[in-house]
Amino acid sequence: MPKNTLKQFIPSPQELREFRAMRALGEWIFEPNLWHLNRYSASMAFFVGLFACFLPIPGQMAVAALLALLFRCNLPLSVALSWITNPVTMPAIFYVAYQVGALLLDLPVQENTFAFSIEWISGSLATIWKPLLLGGLLCGLLVGSAGFFVVNMAWRWRVARNWRKRQRKRRRAARRAQAD
Repeated sequence: MPKNTLKQFIPSPQELREFRAMRALGEWIFEPNLWHLNRYSASMAFFVGLFACFLPIPGQMAVAALLALLFRCNLPLSVALSWITNPVTMPAIFYVAYQVGALLLDLPVQENTFAFSIEWISGSLATIWKPLLLGGLLCGLLVGSAGFFVVNMAWRWRVARNWRKRQRKRRRAARRAQAD
């Protein structure tokens, strides 16, 4: 991934220090490694953020932040990616996770009775929590791993392409110097 493109969307630690709410977190949140953007930090942040967005629990942003601290990856990118699960996308994501979990646990999926509402979830939580959690964990691992792989490969490809461009430019300059 292009470093400059990602940097456009990520606030700097200096910008965050201006917010009073961030002061309550202390200085550890401003550790430079959590804000640095390199191949490892970006690809691992994609894994963490995509994994956290599939967890069927409240506080996905907090989980993404804690995992970013644990894995020493880019904190704002991890938290931002956990926002993929929002009120618009949540029903579809969790329904797919539920179906995957039910398939793995060999439980019947009653598609005509499934309704993503607070009333239905609170009434059916005793029967859906196992497949939903298992499916969420598995989907999170798969999608997070795919995100890690894609970002890692895109970053490597971009670096190799830029390196080849510099090599060609040096060769042309050396040929011009020899011709003169």
